[in-house]
Amino acid sequence: MLCEMCGKDVAVPTMVKVEGTVLALCGDCSRFGTAVNPPAGAVLPADRPGRPGGGTLDDRLRTESRRREERDLFQELPDLELVPDWPKRVRQAREKLGWTPEELGKRLNEKKSLVLKLESGGFRPPDATVRKVEHLLKVRLRANPGELG
Repeated sequence: MLCEMCGKDVAVPTMVKVEGTVLALCGDCSRFGTAVNPPAGAVLPADRPGRPGGGTLDDRLRTESRRREERDLFQELPDLELVPDWPKRVRQAREKLGWTPEELGKRLNEKKSLVLKLESGGFRPPDATVRKVEHLLKVRLRANPGELG
């Protein structure tokens, strides 16, 4: 079994309480806390199947490598694009609610100038801003490319 503090391979670890946490430690590291006798029938970390501390070293490395696999997040997200008339939709939804550009900016936690740029189509907003505007104004600004036209 491995020492939970230094990683040294230990035949029989000592259960030690270090700053409120009980750890299985080697003889060298056990001096950093107070020894704790495990209760009868207690399960040591290496004895717990399916747990990060359990199993052989090969099993743990295989589990760890599976957790670290790279995922392509863009494949998981739907391909949504801004609709061509999105600036008009933003302005109409704001006016329908009777809000000024300054008021919408405050509710979005953005500046008034950003709202004015959105409504004029002056720049393409980041996805997070698009989601905030859609949620707040209850309007759809994105669609699948096939639906656009």
